Amino acid sequence: MAIYPTLALAKLACLYAGAIWGIFWIPLRAINEAGIDGLWSAAIWFTVPAVTLLPIAVYRWRSIKSGGLQLQITTFLAAIALIFYTLAFLYTDVIRAMLLYYLTPIWSTLLAAVILGENISIQRIIAICFAVLGMLIIFGLGLNFPIPRNLGDWLGICSGIIWAIAIVRIRKYQDNSAIDMTVGFFFWSAIVALTTCLILAFDETPSLVYLQPTLMWVVPFMALVVIPGAFASLWGPKFLSPGLASLLMMTEIVFGSITAALFANEPFGAREIVGVFLISAASLIEPLHDAIKRNAQKNRSHP
Repeated sequence: MAIYPTLALAKLACLYAGAIWGIFWIPLRAINEAGIDGLWSAAIWFTVPAVTLLPIAVYRWRSIKSGGLQLQITTFLAAIALIFYTLAFLYTDVIRAMLLYYLTPIWSTLLAAVILGENISIQRIIAICFAVLGMLIIFGLGLNFPIPRNLGDWLGICSGIIWAIAIVRIRKYQDNSAIDMTVGFFFWSAIVALTTCLILAFDETPSLVYLQPTLMWVVPFMALVVIPGAFASLWGPKFLSPGLASLLMMTEIVFGSITAALFANEPFGAREIVGVFLISAASLIEPLHDAIKRNAQKNRSHP
């Protein structure tokens, strides 16, 4: 596959992945409303896709085994990042958890510079500034960053740092199959989530009676929407700068804000529109700059 189509698809994959993570609250809330609260709702959310992917794991066990320890470390870190992010919502405000997590473009840009030797371009700095400003406007925090002050806050910021490490590793070990990473991601997520529940919430183990009606639509939703979104979030960063991949995935905030307004009656007014515009602009700065640069090079080579 030619390099430019691959890069374009990778960017679209990251945009799509962010959009999917922006609506992941819908099945999570549905599980909660079925009478399953707290840690167990998150455990079920991760276990359903892990069970769904079991046939693929069996079919690809040789490929997964050949990925070795590096594959498992990457998928384990990605799983821990999402577990921490999910748990952050239980221990702090949703707004604070999302903002602290989505400092990820900063961490991934710095880590890529140190580990991969990438240059930090002026376009990346401008894009990060646009994105962070957009978040602050959407969340109504003015120009004040929320300083971590409780367990949920620290889980939010740690999840962003760990995800930044994971996507730097995805870029570094890009020969790993995205299918194998998706399988490992959900299996590690389910293992960690279930272990956490058995340790901290064993007495709250849910009954299948509460689950059956919800699973009737959660299972196909996971298979058709969430699993492809996870695949996209692990495939796209293989071909992109970690900082750019993180910026593109900030479509999560855009889709999260819009779907929350549509389905949860949360506000979506002028402030949210401005914030969405800034975040969208941040995700387009580098792709547009690259497209203009390529077009200029093409014109110079074909006078």
